[in-house]
Amino acid sequence: MARTVTAHLFHAVNGVVEAPNEWQFDAFGEAEVATLGRAIGGVTDVVMGRRLWQEWSQYWPTAQGDDEFAVFINGVRKHVVSSTLDPEPGWNSTTIAGDPVAYVRDLKAGDGGGISVVGGIETTRSMFLAGVVDELTLTTHPAVGVGRRLFDESVPVTRLELVRGETTPVGNAMLTYRLRPRG
Repeated sequence: MARTVTAHLFHAVNGVVEAPNEWQFDAFGEAEVATLGRAIGGVTDVVMGRRLWQEWSQYWPTAQGDDEFAVFINGVRKHVVSSTLDPEPGWNSTTIAGDPVAYVRDLKAGDGGGISVVGGIETTRSMFLAGVVDELTLTTHPAVGVGRRLFDESVPVTRLELVRGETTPVGNAMLTYRLRPRG
């Protein structure tokens, strides 16, 4: 049985996903924490872009305390989309050689737990539109952000199917989608 590939991004009402730390403010409550905990619970591998890997590899290995995400991200196997990083860059990571979509398809067909595409924007977009990501969750915050969008004008018309959704007490809409089959 194939492994499940998921992605989860914070999303402003105007579609911005870049730099959520600048616009999500206080709209992150217990429901969001619980959802993220469930999302990472069975994940054994993450896929990420080089810029995000470089940023996180400087911060998370030295993060203080017993933060659930720090424990998760430091221990999980990381697969990095990059043409410039060393093949084994450290921090329990491997650089993806060749076509990233084919690489993740092969990873998905192998043994292990869940796979999560954690960013960046281009990596998540390409994996989702190629049909590699089984479910994409967007936590839409009641804010207008400034920056790049996950689905910008470069993306052709694409139909999504809503798998589940909920509104949280702090006002976020947590919506999970999959690509809608063509036809």
